[in-house]
Parts: sequence; C-alpha cells; structure tokens
Amino acid sequence: MNPTLLRVGTTYIPVSNVDLSAEWYVGKLDAELSYKDDDKAILNLADQSFFLVKAKENETSNFLDVYGKERFSLTFEVDGEKALKMLHEVLIEREVKVGEIEKRGHAGVNFVFSDVDGNKFDVWSELSPSFKKD
Repeated sequence: MNPTLLRVGTTYIPVSNVDLSAEWYVGKLDAELSYKDDDKAILNLADQSFFLVKAKENETSNFLDVYGKERFSLTFEVDGEKALKMLHEVLIEREVKVGEIEKRGHAGVNFVFSDVDGNKFDVWSELSPSFKKD
C-alpha cells in the first residue's frame, strides 16, 4: 500500500441556488446529476464528483492574488488545442460567460469560464500524462 495522494475525488463549489446551479451544470457542461436536496447537489463531471453547496450570498470559490486579480481555483483539461477551441465554441453557443483563448507562456493554451454564480474555472489544452491514450 502506497500512502500517497492519488487523485482529487470531490470538489466543493459554493452556489446561491442549488436547483438553478444544478440545472446550469447539467445543461451547459453536460454534468450528470446524481443527487440533489435543498442544501446541495452532487454532480459527476470530468471524472470527478462536484458538490454544489448552498452558500451565503456572493460567496465563490475564486480568490484574489497578490496583485488583486481574481483567480480561479480549478483547471479542467482537454485533449489538445483543437478540443479546447471546439469546447470554447460550444460554451459560447450555450451562452456561458467565457474569456478569450490565451497563451500563458507554457505548453498549450487556456481560457476561463464562469458558472451562474461567478465561480471561475480554467480550461487547459494539455492532458495530464496519466489520462493520455497509448
């Protein structure tokens, strides 16, 4: 047995309205709803479990960096720039708030999108080695 962290299993996201947020994630990101009550919804998305948790008003998972810029706390990966550009277009068609595709000085390209509560998420065109196909 190896006492090493192997993966992230669950991410908790603060939301103002569980029903509205669950509907948004299912409709906009193709998440699968596995449970919902008045205080939370559990979604399956990107090989992970996401808990949408009812939070205080204006609460998000974002944070301010040392320069005062609001940042995301989670990056999704897709398999290559073509997949990233296609996803970017799909999210725009689904009326998701998305940023421009940008090169940040490392391999691949990224863009940021926001959910209905303003939680920001990053998307990166580089797939982690453990998910690459042989």
